[in-house]
Amino acid sequence: MRIAIDISQAVYGGGVSVYTKNLLAALLAIDNNNDYRLFFSSLRRKLDWRPETYNHSRVKLRKFRMPPSLLDLLWNRWHIPPLEFFVGSVDVFHASDWTQPPAREAKLVTTIHDLSFLRWPETVNPKVLAVQKRRLRWVKREADAIIAVSEATKKEIVELLKINPRKIKVIYEAVPQDVEQFLEGQKKLGGKEANKALEATKKRYGIGKSYFFCYGSMAPRKNIDRIVGAFARAQGVSKSYQLVISGDYRSEKELPETTILTGFLSRQEMLAIFAGAEGLLYPSLYEGFGLPILEAFSLGVPVITGNVSSMAEIAGKAAILVNPESGDEITEAIRRIINEPKLKERLVELGRQRAKEFSWRRAAKETLAVYQGLVEK
Repeated sequence: MRIAIDISQAVYGGGVSVYTKNLLAALLAIDNNNDYRLFFSSLRRKLDWRPETYNHSRVKLRKFRMPPSLLDLLWNRWHIPPLEFFVGSVDVFHASDWTQPPAREAKLVTTIHDLSFLRWPETVNPKVLAVQKRRLRWVKREADAIIAVSEATKKEIVELLKINPRKIKVIYEAVPQDVEQFLEGQKKLGGKEANKALEATKKRYGIGKSYFFCYGSMAPRKNIDRIVGAFARAQGVSKSYQLVISGDYRSEKELPETTILTGFLSRQEMLAIFAGAEGLLYPSLYEGFGLPILEAFSLGVPVITGNVSSMAEIAGKAAILVNPESGDEITEAIRRIINEPKLKERLVELGRQRAKEFSWRRAAKETLAVYQGLVEK
């Protein structure tokens, strides 16, 4: 079987990049039978990572100097030329989340991570929204199989896109490999040296107390304003905690002095700060999967997350689930993490066990089965 995968979006960061890198690495690690052609296109960005077996004779990298805007024009608007023009004759093509090309003969697979841009179109860059709508039009018409990263996402695909559920296969993501590498690195450093590195990072960002961690974003569905308010109210229990928010979050209101905005962190800095947190605050209004939940579980950090969308599905019984629209519930959950050490210990242990239930190797096997099933039809 000849398999082509679009890896172009892997250089742009975020959840799609994590998915592409980790799934591809797992596929190449388990599959000794099939040939792979990796399609990569960018005008200025370089591929800054290498799958383990790039040098393997069965893996060919097809690189082109075309910007995403041109591929949108060619494949999402004009829907030409067929993908075989770039990668040659293949049995299966796994598209990115940016374009959906036509095919002469190849079976078409695409992964849908979430449909938040359809739920809250006013919060998305109009150009990005237009690209996604054009892409999904072709997904509906031509995709032979769709991979959804959660049952919640599958439900959204059926509801919003009216796609036959029999075309959709749920394949869960897993803990990113760089989290496992970080933990291995911490072990090699030893407790004392690892703590020194963490303290240096904390000092750099003005973190001088015990703290809760939050992935920051200006996207309303991330619910950061409500998290900030809920945390401020929890300070009545203990004023010895800080709230550390990474990313691009900003507020027009004056933030409590216990709130620290780090801006964007390097991945290593982020993992160090994340691992040292008393808890992860992740009560989003909507998520397609929720990788930070699994990251927290692996890092030994208790999780407070939403009881909606995919979050409860991924967290299982290993997190405190709250109504994300209730600031009071978020506040109470924070207080419980602070005041109930036995609860915190139990959540950490349950989280470590829950994280083990998700595997990129399993995701690769199930994805390979999707490819094989299409070819054998």
